[in-house]
Amino acid sequence: MFRDIKVIVEKHFDGYVAYPLGLKGVIIGEGNTYEEALSDLKSAISFHIETFGETVLDDYPVMEAFVIDTRVSA
Repeated sequence: MFRDIKVIVEKHFDGYVAYPLGLKGVIIGEGNTYEEALSDLKSAISFHIETFGETVLDDYPVMEAFVIDTRVSA
């Protein structure tokens, strides 16, 4: 089964981090390149689904995602 999943990929000074939107649980991928991080994430998502079942897939897929800056007190 294939399913489209929205993914965020962040570039950091020491590599890339990727994570999916709309899945239950915490799943991340990382790598030295964009492609490595995405590949690692795909593997982690597959493992997550195999381990916890398809219930981790949200019944209401993310239609849009927004990246914004906001201020919080720390």
